[in-house]
This record gives sequence, C-alpha cells and structure tokens, in this order.
Amino acid sequence: MRWDNLTRDDTAATPALFAADAVTTRTFDTPEFRGITFHEIRARSIINRVPGASRMPFEWTVNPYRGCSHACVYCFARKTHSYLDLDTGIGFDSQIVVKTNAPELLRRELASRRWTGEHIAMGTNVDCYQRAEGRYQLMPGILTALTERANPFSILTKGTLILRDLELLRRASRVTDIGVSVSVGFTDGELWRTVEPGTPSPERRLDAIRTLSSHGIPCGVLMAPVVPFLSDSPERLRATVRAIAEAGASSVTPLVLHLRPGAREWFTAWLTHHHPRLPRRYDALYEGGSYAPKWYQRRITGMVHDFAAEYGIGPYASGTHRNVPDKNVPDKPDARTEEEPDVRADPPPAQLSLL
Repeated sequence: MRWDNLTRDDTAATPALFAADAVTTRTFDTPEFRGITFHEIRARSIINRVPGASRMPFEWTVNPYRGCSHACVYCFARKTHSYLDLDTGIGFDSQIVVKTNAPELLRRELASRRWTGEHIAMGTNVDCYQRAEGRYQLMPGILTALTERANPFSILTKGTLILRDLELLRRASRVTDIGVSVSVGFTDGELWRTVEPGTPSPERRLDAIRTLSSHGIPCGVLMAPVVPFLSDSPERLRATVRAIAEAGASSVTPLVLHLRPGAREWFTAWLTHHHPRLPRRYDALYEGGSYAPKWYQRRITGMVHDFAAEYGIGPYASGTHRNVPDKNVPDKPDARTEEEPDVRADPPPAQLSLL
C-alpha cells in the first residue's frame, strides 16, 4: 500500500490525510471479518468538501471508512482505492481503512470558528454502517458530536446496524434536522446475492425501515441502483416499490446504475461472468459515458413515480397515507417494453436526495 503521499510529519507545508507512523494493520480471525484487512489510521481531517463538479446535492461529508465489505460490484467509490495503490476490485472489498479518531476529530472540527453548521452527509462514499462499524463503533461518537452541536446531517446506508443507534438518532432529531435513507434497489434475492454479496438482504433492510419508522424516525428509500435489463422491468419495479411502501418508507427516489471508471471494469467482469449476453447491450446503453441516457432515466423515473403514487408513497415528500392493495389482487399490466424510450417530458430523471 502506498502511504507516502498521504502521510507527512507536522513540519510539512501541505496538510496530509493522516500523520506519519499512524498506520496499524490488523486482521481478525472471526467469520464476519475473515479475509479482510483493516488499516487503522489517525486522520488529519474528517469533514470533507464535495468537489464542485459533483452531482451530489450536498457540500460536506464525513466518511469514517475507506473501502467497503459490502462488496457491491457497481460501487462508484471503487476508484478511490487506486489513490492508495490498492486494487479497486477485491482490494476495495477487503482492504478497509478505518479512521479510528473520527469522533474526537469531528468534535474538534465542529467547534472551530470556521465551521458554520452546514449539513453533513454520511454514507455517500462508502457505507458508514458496513461490517467494520460493528467492531470499531465510530458512529455513536460521530452522532453524539453532531447532536451536541445541533448540526444537521443525513445518513444513507444498506446496513441494518443503524438500528443499534436508534436512540441516538431520536435524540438528534429533537435538536436538529436529520435525514435517514436506506438503499433498496430491488427485491430479487438471486440478483442481491451476486451483485451485493456483503450486504444485509433487501428483506432485512425493509425490516430496518419498519423499525425506524415505528420509532418516529422517517426513513426514505433510495431505490438504487436500478440495474438495466436485470431489475428494470415494470413487474420488478412495481414489486420493489410495493415492498418499500409496505415497509412504511416516507419516500422513494429511483437512481439508475451509473458506471464510473474503476467500478465499470469490475462490474463488466461480473456481468460477463453472470450474464454473458448483456455486455453488448451495456456498451450500447452506456456509450455516452458513465450515465445511462436521459430517455432511459426518464422512463425509469416515470414508472417508479407512477407505482409510488399507486401505493400512496411520494417520491420526495412524507407519505402519511398508503393505499397498498391486497396481495391477492393481480397487478395491472404495463405495455411498455424495456428498450422502448419513454417520450413523456415529465418527470425528469431523479437526482440523489437524502433529506
């Protein structure tokens, strides 16, 4: 691993990510951590500014981990591991950087006169409730620091470990604006096992949404990713939206798979192995770059919003009434095909929203 460009002594003119001689490498011989190496560091800073060119609707993030044992084959954050000379495939899944001083560092930065109390997003690069959090327990200290300063924040996660911090979230919600979103892109079990092998199942995530909602924490769903040709049929989209509504989610926002460099190569290898007939179709769909074409995004967004309205759950606003039909009533057919562009001008493609 390359640490040279990321560590400097205190006399260096340019700040580094963490101090020299501050890296400890550990492995744990337990089933949940077998094959994973943890690199414990003491970070120099913890509140990160989002680059101006980013599509994200927030300016500041906190990421206590780099790398993620969720091992989602499409994860856009894979490229960040190349900065450490680590592999963006298996290395991203199994070489986890842990910022062990994240809570104390955050408390100090929030107290700085330069900090103006802006919204902080968490879980937008790698999941802050991945398996490592069960051992290192950084999030309770982070949530406590944010609550002490009444600093608004949001969390996006696939991890059911967030339920451990339910009382901390309730406490924070009494003093500041918080947002909680759980990522559930699809409910297909076979697809989940191969494309998101290290995550809790979609059913467990839906149960977490029920629990959060029942304890007064409104929980939205980022329906991401919608995977072209695998989870984007009207029938599968309808089933996913219905399950989200039944779980009591406050909102649902679809996001079509995007394939940035680093993730694209790893996903393509997975696709070639599991679905050898699809790489050509992906090459055609993503020939314009990392994002699916606008017509495709509009079509997915339109269908998801239609189903959400049918089941009484809005795309962004809290849904207080949910009209979920009886499971024995057959779903209405949808005549649109998966390759036919949706020519309706509205609604526009959904943008990532965590609030």
